[in-house]
Amino acid sequence: MVEVVPIEDPGLGNTSYLVDLGDGSGLVVDPERDPRPYLDAAKRHGLVVRHVAETHLHADFVSGARELVAAGASLIAPRGSRLAHPHRAVGEGDELEVGDVTLQVIDTPGHTPEHVAYLLREGVTPMVLFSGGTLMAGGVARPDLISSDLTVPLAHQAYQSVRRLLGTLPDEVVVRPTHGGGSFCSSAGAAGPGASTVGSEKLTHPAVSAPDANRFVDDLLAGLGTYPPYFHRLREVNRLGPQTFGIDLPQLAPVGDFEGATLVDARPIDRFARGHIPGSVSVELRDSFGTWLGWLFEPDIPLVFVLDPDQDERELVRQALNVGLEKLAGRISVDDWADSGEPLAVIDLIRPDQIEPESPILDVRQESEWEMGHVPIASHIELGDLIRSVGLAGPGSVVHCGHGQRAMTAASLLARAGNPAAGVTTANHLEITQAIGRT
Repeated sequence: MVEVVPIEDPGLGNTSYLVDLGDGSGLVVDPERDPRPYLDAAKRHGLVVRHVAETHLHADFVSGARELVAAGASLIAPRGSRLAHPHRAVGEGDELEVGDVTLQVIDTPGHTPEHVAYLLREGVTPMVLFSGGTLMAGGVARPDLISSDLTVPLAHQAYQSVRRLLGTLPDEVVVRPTHGGGSFCSSAGAAGPGASTVGSEKLTHPAVSAPDANRFVDDLLAGLGTYPPYFHRLREVNRLGPQTFGIDLPQLAPVGDFEGATLVDARPIDRFARGHIPGSVSVELRDSFGTWLGWLFEPDIPLVFVLDPDQDERELVRQALNVGLEKLAGRISVDDWADSGEPLAVIDLIRPDQIEPESPILDVRQESEWEMGHVPIASHIELGDLIRSVGLAGPGSVVHCGHGQRAMTAASLLARAGNPAAGVTTANHLEITQAIGRT
């Protein structure tokens, strides 16, 4: 049995794979930008990464394929991706001998036009399908990331691709998707990261249970929410070939000022609440840090970060580079700022029972979260839209999301725009509704 090592990124809801090819070499499928997780995993398993395969042009992260090529691997990519850097272009019917196994290429358009899946065989026996965004547990990856003109045709192609795979592959073939639940590339209903099988998907997948293609497409498109604007840039970044950094990612140099840059405070929100540099934007360093950083800021804007000594600077840099933000202008310390006599700003963290009766409430969760339930009197602006809509928030709003991080980001954006919030609560909508007793 071929060993497949999943390498997950919970912040993006994606999984890459390291495959033991049986001859001491390894294959990596759909790597993210930082090569170290794949090279470290290969070393632990006594492998050398000799091959890297892309299922499609990624929109949600900068590919690490060129990083692994620089480390000695050869790149396999869909013919339709038209990569502008060295690779072996493949398409329907191609079979590649890699190590002791065979990769059979299957055209699977849907998520993107150029998408392929790789069926790994031992001899003539199909073992594992690396399905990218085509076949996921309970769903498919979204077809609307390229253009509105292509969305419906790609959705129909996704239906055909899934049904073709499920109709031709043996039940025991293990399905290893790249996108999973939690990825903004995923559609509603897709399960979290993890393997499935062709047999189980035949029983439950919506492309099988839907009465026809039109119903599948209608349901798929109805369940699509918003996604970060950097998705529109990264496909072309990956096609042209991103800059390589190797395993030694850039370090953030200390700076004395941040003139001309945007100041991002990556400390936990309780520390930000107690005191922060005026005008800074709170984006707490966590699994989804990169997604929100890329959602809010354009790549041509220099970024200076506020970090505490106990935080992982390398992880911050990794996530920023992973979404194509490369103008990382340095770091600054709140303590140094305060010690120099400069003022600090505060944003109150408040309990639901501390919300004043007249305070407007602003919910900054995603539309799908809002529709599942919300405070009856609340207004709603998704966090991703707020940076362009700060004037629409009621003055003196109490901001909430569910855990507090997105709400604090929203409150800091409002404060920067001169529309300060009355506070941020970490409570969810049910707790707030019960506490305030208003309808």
